[in-house]
Amino acid sequence: MRRAAPRLGAFIFVAAACIVGACDSLAAQRTSNTPADSAYPHASEPIGTVRQMYDGALTPELAVNTFRNIDRLFPTRVVAHGAHPKPLPASSKPLGDVHFRAGDSTYDLARYLELNRVSGILVLKDGCIALERYRYGNSPRTRWMSMSVAKSITSTLVGAALEQRRIASLSDPLTNYVTALKGSAYDGVSVRDILMMSSGVRWNETYTDSSSDRRHLLETQIAQQPGAAMKLMSMLPRGAKPGFANNYSTGETLVAGEVVSSAVGRSLADYLSERIWSRYAMESDARWWLDSPNGHEIGGSGFSATLRDYARFGQFILDGGVANGEQILPNGWVHEASTPKTLLDGSPLPYGYFWWPGTDAAQRRDGAFEANGIFGQHIYVNPAVHLVVVVWSAQTKPTGGAVIDDWNFFDAVAEQMRR
Repeated sequence: MRRAAPRLGAFIFVAAACIVGACDSLAAQRTSNTPADSAYPHASEPIGTVRQMYDGALTPELAVNTFRNIDRLFPTRVVAHGAHPKPLPASSKPLGDVHFRAGDSTYDLARYLELNRVSGILVLKDGCIALERYRYGNSPRTRWMSMSVAKSITSTLVGAALEQRRIASLSDPLTNYVTALKGSAYDGVSVRDILMMSSGVRWNETYTDSSSDRRHLLETQIAQQPGAAMKLMSMLPRGAKPGFANNYSTGETLVAGEVVSSAVGRSLADYLSERIWSRYAMESDARWWLDSPNGHEIGGSGFSATLRDYARFGQFILDGGVANGEQILPNGWVHEASTPKTLLDGSPLPYGYFWWPGTDAAQRRDGAFEANGIFGQHIYVNPAVHLVVVVWSAQTKPTGGAVIDDWNFFDAVAEQMRR
């Protein structure tokens, strides 16, 4: 996440059947037993634990290994790819060196990559590759974690379900779809409130605080007990009226994922494959963390895919949600999801539906927006320039690890590719 400020709302949670340290070790050793794993180029690398990740305690080398092997931390479900990959031809106008100012300093592409520990970058201009670069031993076969970029994928699936009329309206009470939350603080909360993270339910998103709600949610995942994550969400207290206050919450995206899976009658991974991953012809299978064996996907985290397929997803969004000639997302959905919203009291909200709009005049003029994940993961989309930029990073702290504001770099790329 980029701009949201967490609010307090923690309570004590004890993960069932989990001894501290033992679960970390178990999670670090857990692997998927699919045939593809044996051919994955990074499958034998030593990795850290999920608690080390959120504590910001990984070494730089271990961070790289772990971030490209997150499907060894928890069980995952495969998102099946398309039969004939969508071509990404080389651009006739490759991206040259990028020079830009940030604060009182001037930087170029090499310094940006080095200082922000960028492990992979791909720039699409008009659907063609203007720059593709891998670092730290990554390759086109590497799957990299998305962290909160997964939130934007989940909100996109809400749009797909709306287009199919599986979700009738964003004004629907979310408990119409997630009955486990009836009688909780989520009573009276709409699907739109969830997408704006304005449910009014209290939540503390502090990643490095072991007593935060975000870490309690992580502990339910470590415990791998069916239904534990949604039980946690049902126990949260109310802090404001629905629609009147924004509070960044990974828990809300878990709820959004439950809305989709309930509405469409299948898992998020299967629905993503059916509506987007196969139809837009992604090149490789992706993986998505589960809350328990054969359970539900974590709607706000734990998605991993190749660099080119993240770029294809960004291009799908830039194309207005059309795949192979079929309208997958409602007309106007991308604009609606990627532009700033307004709370019910009239307060402006610099947030879309799990997407981050640009904030300055030039960014707003272009309609630029991004999906953003901790440790430095980005899918930037600029409709005016027909531009997609995907950035993987291997920062060792969940937040605060970027030396250069990535938007300064994105702005510079947009200006160069505009010419």
